[in-house]
Amino acid sequence: MLISGVAADKDVSRISLVGVKDKPGIAFEVFSLMAREKISVDIILQSIGRDDTKDISFTVSKSDLEQTLKVLKENQQRLTAQKIMHDDKIAKLSVVGAGMATNPGVASLFFEALYDADVNISMISTSEIKISVLIDESEVDVAMNSVHDKFKTATASMRKH
Repeated sequence: MLISGVAADKDVSRISLVGVKDKPGIAFEVFSLMAREKISVDIILQSIGRDDTKDISFTVSKSDLEQTLKVLKENQQRLTAQKIMHDDKIAKLSVVGAGMATNPGVASLFFEALYDADVNISMISTSEIKISVLIDESEVDVAMNSVHDKFKTATASMRKH
């Protein structure tokens, strides 16, 4: 399966800028503010525009949450955000491994394991070596165990064939 590990990170906060104008430069404005404040951003998700607006969500460490919110609220009008929301009761769960992009069953197994554990996903991020999801922090242990068991079973089954 080319999965080398399952990792959980509870030091995560999600920020959502809701209803920003759907125009060039908004993402630049948001993330240049974060860079100026030396705030590291991890997962970034931008929604498809609707009614000339879109939502931009991203994660920061819990220690950066207060400063991030302060800077965004000070610039809310310039960023055209109708609302700024946050959630610090989340965790990031990831499966990591080289070559995952060329292995078609990885995402399916990951999401099946979360479904089996009745864990809801609030955001998804993928790369060639990692799939990460944001979930409720209270569910991270059960989710991690379910994902670990699912990949262990799948790997054992593949070895038999």
